[in-house]
Amino acid sequence: MEKLIEAFANYAWGLHLVILLIGGGLYLLVLSRFLPFRHLGLAFDVLRGKYDDPNNPGEISHFKALSTALASTIGMGNIAGVAVAISVGGPGAMFWMWVSAIVGMATKFFTCTLAVMYRGKDSNGELQGGPMYFIVEGLGQSWKPLAVMFSVFGMVGALPVVNVNQLTQAINDIVLIPNGVEVGLRSNLILAAVLVTVTAVIILGGLKRISNAASKLVPSMVLLYFMLVILVLVSNYHSVPKYIIMIFTDAFSAEFYKGDSFFGGVLGALILLGIRRGAFSNEAGIGTAPMAHGAAKTNEPVHEGLVAMLGPVIDTLVVCTLTALAILVTGVWETTSNNGVSLTAAAFSYVMPNYGSYLLMVCVFVFSVSSLFSYSYYGTKCLSFLIGADKKHYYNYFYILSIIVAAVSPFSAMLNLIDGVFALMAIPTMLATIKLAPRVTVQIKTYFKNTV
Repeated sequence: MEKLIEAFANYAWGLHLVILLIGGGLYLLVLSRFLPFRHLGLAFDVLRGKYDDPNNPGEISHFKALSTALASTIGMGNIAGVAVAISVGGPGAMFWMWVSAIVGMATKFFTCTLAVMYRGKDSNGELQGGPMYFIVEGLGQSWKPLAVMFSVFGMVGALPVVNVNQLTQAINDIVLIPNGVEVGLRSNLILAAVLVTVTAVIILGGLKRISNAASKLVPSMVLLYFMLVILVLVSNYHSVPKYIIMIFTDAFSAEFYKGDSFFGGVLGALILLGIRRGAFSNEAGIGTAPMAHGAAKTNEPVHEGLVAMLGPVIDTLVVCTLTALAILVTGVWETTSNNGVSLTAAAFSYVMPNYGSYLLMVCVFVFSVSSLFSYSYYGTKCLSFLIGADKKHYYNYFYILSIIVAAVSPFSAMLNLIDGVFALMAIPTMLATIKLAPRVTVQIKTYFKNTV
């Protein structure tokens, strides 16, 4: 099964997807006349509420929409995803993650502008946004098969399998094994039972107090994670310039790449790895973020696109870069065989031997548990589109079952599963976005003519 999932992910992430994500993103960047770089200041003004109107349609503020989208990306994508990229591809993988993020800014702008431009209504008559809605509302019923394709694979892509798997690995490697506890199927099932109980209380019991508490903890954990990474970098400040240079040089030499070649070369394989890990980190072009931003309280689509394009900046250009440098400057990427969250934990332990990995464990736990709630929101939205809003709660049972599977499965299988499904979500999202892009440029011209 693990080999089948790996083959599926590798097939899904072929040249066609690189062209669609990066080529499509470059097309959107040029079409918008490099808008993401020209209006960063305006994006922050919108984010802080300068243009908010409580009477606008929608459910949540711009800030909450961005927070919801980031809640599902900041965490395992930055901690485990970057570690995978470095352990397989070496320093150069980070450069191609940057490329993915820079191009992804334009992609996020267009997809999330469309999510507000073409909001639809679910079977309960409530306003909804996301790729499945802008495909049908923007392109018509003849394009509905693409919307169905997105929703079907979106239900799998929203499963928290990587988060749960890495949380289990972190508890085993950081807490249980060092304290002499034997780990295996039994201990993993016990951890899964605890996570299932917590998740069931949150998403089945509807206890908003718990999810609100988790959402308040996340900013604190982000701040703690930042402080820990900065401490690692300051402790090894003399190595930072060396590895920053190496990120650029190794991006084109692929000297440290350990995986299979792509189109006969290791450089092509390194580029593919960086783009794949970048997509896992910031989800630009995948289609999850438009579901969150489509719920924003606004009647100005361009506002939401501007806010959304900040996601890859915060997520990949800032947080992922800090994680990558922490792993590189401590040398653990060359001295250990660890992968995923365990590699990041090794970097923290190198600088803070007695408590570093435990502090990372706290961050990982809060990131993972809080994201369990946000991911279920995406999955229920997809099922709601397919069979009706009154039946969307059935997704939660499938969601809970996946937690048990993830806790006892190999990390590579879970990561490859989500990679492959993300690829299949990106196809309808990007095709529809490219097709509708000229309408977004009309909206941009109207907005800047009348508003700014």
